[in-house]
Amino acid sequence: MSSPTPPGSERRPTAPDGLVIVDKPTDWTSHDVVARMRRLAGTRKVGHAGTLDPMATGVLVIGVGRATRLLTYLVGADKTYTATIRLGVSTVTDDAQGEVTQRRDAARLAADQVGAAVTELTGAIEQVPSSVSAIKVAGQRSYARVRAGEQVELAARAVTVHRFDVLGSRTRTDQERGVLDLDVEVDVSSGTYVRALARDLGDALGVGGHLTALRRTRVGPYALAGARTLDQLESEQPLTVLSLADAARAAFACRDLTADEVRALRYGQRVPPTGAHDGSPGQPVAGIGPGGDLVALLEDRDDSARSVLVVPPSE
Repeated sequence: MSSPTPPGSERRPTAPDGLVIVDKPTDWTSHDVVARMRRLAGTRKVGHAGTLDPMATGVLVIGVGRATRLLTYLVGADKTYTATIRLGVSTVTDDAQGEVTQRRDAARLAADQVGAAVTELTGAIEQVPSSVSAIKVAGQRSYARVRAGEQVELAARAVTVHRFDVLGSRTRTDQERGVLDLDVEVDVSSGTYVRALARDLGDALGVGGHLTALRRTRVGPYALAGARTLDQLESEQPLTVLSLADAARAAFACRDLTADEVRALRYGQRVPPTGAHDGSPGQPVAGIGPGGDLVALLEDRDDSARSVLVVPPSE
């Protein structure tokens, strides 16, 4: 495992306000990445939009400066993952980092059996999160309770698996039993646990299952193609960021604001309704000022639009 401790402690120039799409390395926590990004961005005002497990790699959306205020509205975006599911082995964590709890022979599973079970886990489903998730139970993270030896049972929650594709499969021998590895790609709603999908697929097939690899390739409009590794970011001084306005244009429907509307919003007043959400009801609309800057996120209320977030002018 690479150490998350950054080399050197030299002061770096403060990065502009905006988003950085990081390709998170394996064995790093999301908190580790934020800590490194604080040094690289030259500011402590850094946050992320949605945790990735240490085992997972891929897209981690980082906000710098005023962009941290956008993160709340990005956490709920749909996400895409590629993963490898091992059928025939169950673990306490539903992934490869947990202790094995059961082994069964899965080598004889037929493709149509797997396909039928995948279909049942596609669409709107009720999913019980993994007990080692970060969900809080009576004020304490579920994973902390499990590690302390407690039995934790989490309530099922409604999630949507928009797409669940099996890209390939292969059998192998593990501890003298046959296992079936599936390479999959999924599009899921926020709050969906891919580890739990692996577990539930294995349970549906009667052999158990867990996740052996996970890579997030998309968070909303932000994809892996636009991500950079921490090593790549280390060489940038100052960091190159996706500006607030460009980040908002990618994630939300937009509306151009007049100078009078900008002034009104900054004083907490309402403006005429936006009237369009580009097919995303309930999502805010980004208000862009005459100079091309992000001014506010807006939502319609009756015959007017109010701000749910006002972005202060840059200093």
